[in-house]
Amino acid sequence: MKQLSLPVSLNAKMRLYNFIGDKNSQILTLIDTLFTDKNYGIVVVSGDKSSGKTHLLQGCVFAAMDRQLNSAYINVQENIPKGLIAQLYETNWICIDNIQDANATQQQELFDLYNQIKHTQTKLVISTLQPPKKLELLKDLKTRLSLAINFTLENLSDEQKNTILENKMMDKNIRIDSKIYAYLFKHYSRDLNILLDAITQLEKASLQQKNNITIPLIKQVLF
Repeated sequence: MKQLSLPVSLNAKMRLYNFIGDKNSQILTLIDTLFTDKNYGIVVVSGDKSSGKTHLLQGCVFAAMDRQLNSAYINVQENIPKGLIAQLYETNWICIDNIQDANATQQQELFDLYNQIKHTQTKLVISTLQPPKKLELLKDLKTRLSLAINFTLENLSDEQKNTILENKMMDKNIRIDSKIYAYLFKHYSRDLNILLDAITQLEKASLQQKNNITIPLIKQVLF
């Protein structure tokens, strides 16, 4: 089986086995349990930006695909066709990212989907910046999601973010001096998404100039 044909691509590096965070091991245990549970399961995962929500959801999709299960990943922030969410009720694993940005129509579709899968073995994992009770959602949908399994991801430490950045560069066979990461954290940003984008920019610049990534290059490219 494979991910259904949807207008969102997956990042092959986002796997459950490389999902970082000591406390986050609890959600991994839960996810593993859901794969053997014959009942439906609904999990709402909340967390700040760069806490790993997208990584977790895409990791679930890859894990489902590895088990020959139909799966779907949707990012509400992307251009999602009207009616798509409500049509996923026969999918084994459904992962919907950034539900806090869902419009009224998408929220109604999610509510309908919730009701459709109650008597199936479908697993639904939803991500949001804040727990459902703090979101502006349709009343019935907010009630349903508040009753689901809710889990808040931990905020990653600078050390954990550093590990993610190092792993990204190692995947490309590029090694960067640790002082480069330290400089970025101190002078540029501690937001992981911003740092990942910065590393990509620096990588391109270093290849073009045929030089290593250095502090002077950082100043040239990012400042």
